[in-house]
Amino acid sequence: MFDSMSKMSRLSSEQGEKIPEVRASAPRNRTIRLTEEETERLSEKICPMPCRKVSADEVSDCVIMGDMLAVMEFLPDSFADAVFLDPPYNLTKDFNGNVFRKRGDGAYFEYLMSWLPKIVRLMKENAAVYLCCDWKCTAACYEALRECGLNVRNRITWQREKGRSADDNWKNACEDIWYAVKGDEPIFHGDAVRMKRKVIAPYRTDGVPKDWNEEGNGRYRLTGASNFWDDLTVPFWSMRENTDHPTQKPEKLLAKLLLASTEAGGVVFDPFGGSGTTAVTARKLGRKFTSIEQSREYCCLTLKRLEMEETDSAIQGYEDGVFWERNSQPPKKQENHSISEDDELFLK
Repeated sequence: MFDSMSKMSRLSSEQGEKIPEVRASAPRNRTIRLTEEETERLSEKICPMPCRKVSADEVSDCVIMGDMLAVMEFLPDSFADAVFLDPPYNLTKDFNGNVFRKRGDGAYFEYLMSWLPKIVRLMKENAAVYLCCDWKCTAACYEALRECGLNVRNRITWQREKGRSADDNWKNACEDIWYAVKGDEPIFHGDAVRMKRKVIAPYRTDGVPKDWNEEGNGRYRLTGASNFWDDLTVPFWSMRENTDHPTQKPEKLLAKLLLASTEAGGVVFDPFGGSGTTAVTARKLGRKFTSIEQSREYCCLTLKRLEMEETDSAIQGYEDGVFWERNSQPPKKQENHSISEDDELFLK
């Protein structure tokens, strides 16, 4: 890792951020928050913004605090096996004091093009990139990927069970993830991202189950990886992975992307690091990561979650090498009567 900076160089005096206060939590509220002591201790572990060209090893498993464009200037060519991009959507939103403001469609496309071409340089040949968006900016994201010469292969739509209804419009209950590749020979492990679903109408041929198995107290079928996901749970207060980040993605979502598009030991790059879901999921799955985030608080949240991963590497909804439907769980857990009432809240 490149030379570290003085331990207080990124503290509140320079950034203008307040050290977060820990709010009172309900007994079952497992939202991850920081104490003043944790913020000060973890701030020392944040990787400083590089001031020279660095190697892939120097930024391996690093949480770098700084401006994304400035940091990327010093990152090595072709070091990332996969890239996960969760930029601000074309909405006005406050990210811990960093406000992104809604703009016209053309201006949002220009915003994407101000950084996306620079990311292509960092990708290995045949590396995958996943770009998150909502319905308003999905067209701009598609055009930006194509403008950068990337091979757009699919669009994943995933259902969000959160959201408010409206009297004069349809409820916004899904988001998109564009999947593109730098090259024509992508790595894709479809068998690693199969969904285990309960069989509602079991069909048999000569008394033998057809395309399904009976195990424990259930009948299940392994289904192929599709581009519509209805099995995700947006993190909320009773989940172990939940933070106060306003657009946090589920670890299960990242697990699908990383298992499909990287090998064990591969490197995933996330220039919009947020509260660390990409970094934490990569660590849990035996991948390496390089994360950039401009908020000190979010960098510290990432580092705290990485520490928590040392004693809890589970990914909710992923077990025994398969993904489970929302609100389902492996039969062995259903038979475990000692499971706590709290745990029932997030076995989804």
